[in-house]
Amino acid sequence: VTHIGEDRDFSKVIKQAQSMKGFKNTIDPPKFHTVGFNHRAVLPLANQVIEATQSGALSRIVLIGGCDGSQFERNYFTELAEELPDDTLILTMGCAKNRFIRSDKLLGATLSNGMPRVLDMGQCNDSYSAIVVANELTNALDCTVNELPLSLALSHLEQKAAAVLLALLNMGVKNIRLGPSLPAYVTPNILNVLVEKYNLMPTTNAEDDVKNIMAG
Repeated sequence: VTHIGEDRDFSKVIKQAQSMKGFKNTIDPPKFHTVGFNHRAVLPLANQVIEATQSGALSRIVLIGGCDGSQFERNYFTELAEELPDDTLILTMGCAKNRFIRSDKLLGATLSNGMPRVLDMGQCNDSYSAIVVANELTNALDCTVNELPLSLALSHLEQKAAAVLLALLNMGVKNIRLGPSLPAYVTPNILNVLVEKYNLMPTTNAEDDVKNIMAG
């Protein structure tokens, strides 16, 4: 096995990578999107979010985040995002955003007050930003996080999504949808506890889940 030496010469690695055939499924032509709206960028919009909620321009905020796999079949979160009504705001974080951030239906979509419908808050390591935004909204509306017009759907694949889930549970967040399949460590006994204490729900299908999300 050839190793990179102290000279940090990656030329052979780059040459090898360029010679590879690449992915079988790609987007052509390529599309580019602005992503990574940290809480510092979103918080100035808090008043607009509150006003939109109170005026009826915004019916619900849906956080879709977590990990993603390489299979094109993992399209539940695409269907969920596209199925949501036009008066919903979608916050996303982690690789889960790659399932729908390039959606033709959502690209450039705005609420009636001009706010973009999709705000990406970065990768899994930036999950803190979503928590900051939620806390600021609870302070502004004088309610708990579980009383916000907020629903969460987490895409699970590996450890980072588990860390995000545990952090949310530690905050007392309830009514989280987790999928498209439950983690291996969620045994029947653990699932019973999570359902009983936090009303954790496995994802089902996008159409039914959207109906339940919009019903609160």
